[in-house]
Amino acid sequence: MGRGGGLCLTLALLATTFLTSSASASPATPSASYDPIVDAVVARYHLPGIAVGVIENGQVVYAATRGETVAGSGQPVTPETLFKIASNSKAMTTALLGRLVDQGKLAWDDPVTRYLPDFRMADPWVTRHMRVADLLTHSSGLPEGGGDLMLWPEPNAFTRQDIIHGLRYIKSGYSFRSQYQYDNLLYVVAGEVAAAAGGAPYETLMHREVFEPLGLSRCQVGRWSRDAVGNVAQPHYQKDGHNLPMRQDGPTIPAITSDPAGGIRCDLTDMLSWAKNWLMPTQAQLQWLSPAQRQVLQSPHMLIPVSRQRRAWDHTHVMAYGYGWRMADVDGEWVVWHTGTLGGMYSMLALLPDRKSGFVFMINGEAEDARTVLGEVLTKHFTAPDDDHDVAWYADALDREAAQRPAAARPPDTAAATAVAPAAFAWSGRYRDPWFGEITLCPRGDRVEWASRKSPHMHGTVRQLGKRYLVHWDDPAVDLDAWLDPHAGSPPTLTMAKLDPEGDFSSDYEDLHFERIGGCP
Repeated sequence: MGRGGGLCLTLALLATTFLTSSASASPATPSASYDPIVDAVVARYHLPGIAVGVIENGQVVYAATRGETVAGSGQPVTPETLFKIASNSKAMTTALLGRLVDQGKLAWDDPVTRYLPDFRMADPWVTRHMRVADLLTHSSGLPEGGGDLMLWPEPNAFTRQDIIHGLRYIKSGYSFRSQYQYDNLLYVVAGEVAAAAGGAPYETLMHREVFEPLGLSRCQVGRWSRDAVGNVAQPHYQKDGHNLPMRQDGPTIPAITSDPAGGIRCDLTDMLSWAKNWLMPTQAQLQWLSPAQRQVLQSPHMLIPVSRQRRAWDHTHVMAYGYGWRMADVDGEWVVWHTGTLGGMYSMLALLPDRKSGFVFMINGEAEDARTVLGEVLTKHFTAPDDDHDVAWYADALDREAAQRPAAARPPDTAAATAVAPAAFAWSGRYRDPWFGEITLCPRGDRVEWASRKSPHMHGTVRQLGKRYLVHWDDPAVDLDAWLDPHAGSPPTLTMAKLDPEGDFSSDYEDLHFERIGGCP
């Protein structure tokens, strides 16, 4: 299994008894327990919409929604509202691969190049030794979030073949299989491995091999009609205390390059069915995916460092990544979970296999802290029911931690930044990075515009703050603003970095190295 494979722990065999789920909250006690938690999180973080479900001992005991699909629309979130589940898509991708293993169409130890001959990493040795399993454990050597600018913001023109080709130009951040650094690109590669082994596009296989057999009738991936499907939540960002929709869907939702890593959408009803498949699989579901493959997917394969916060809050000793799942001991109980984050939408799915219990929630707004707090309080409901720390306690703790960030870890105040006049900017021209492709830094009226050829939403204005340049994106919902550092030479080069040192790792500007290839068109 490679380095980290010896860490595998044996999980208890999943029970085969089937308990029929309830479509609504019952009995009264769960609602009395969970409603105050959900209401407190919604109020504290001013969420535009949320769907929450809880399973206890194999039974759906709570399913509740709050808010609207689009703030101010009057269209309520319901259990049938579709949300982007973002990186919770990864577990569905690995389940698809597990199906193909059960069918004898691939093996976890197969080299990736068996299915994708053009696949290359920066290190030829890693290319030769990269197995299908290595695509799934975030231990490939790619820097954290490496290459994510080929995936987001959406939509863009990067294809899956662009990603397979671009990987060879992204420099390693650490040695192969030596540590955990989260990446998304290799899940896109894993989707292409599935397509090659399964003989059909990834989206076709996901519908045929996962959604249909499990009855996930509203889950969507690939190209589909917004209006024919209906009831689709839209992402939001917050400005001046208001939730504003961002990057709303058009009438046709296209297939996107990132589908295997984070492009699936589901509703609460289907996500609860998905969770029950792991907690209390029926005989038919055990035929759909064997107990052996279920254990492989949810066993530890790569250790994850345990944070100070997790040690303090959860008394965690061991945290690890399986195939599309995280796992850890929480207050002495084994918890398997994943989260999802994607441009104004947040999700979490957590399973407590020994209790046959768990929960899922999806939010259509900026909700990083809200997800942390809600996930913690719902987990404690099972692992530490006598713990008296409530939503306010955890939210206040996060606020205190943010307030204590040292100055070096905070984004600079850019209020004094001024737009750069084209005549005063000596670095205009066309530039190219080997994996991200071409950009232009060119005059547009009285400003200098940064624009990407393949990622059209990435365009902004060059400004100056002190002695440094920065790029301020025209759409505040697109990405984190970035430092822009020109370097003299023949040819001149550019590097970039996040203004916020602790900003989202998917804004992987630090991996970009542009060379000038010509003048402005």
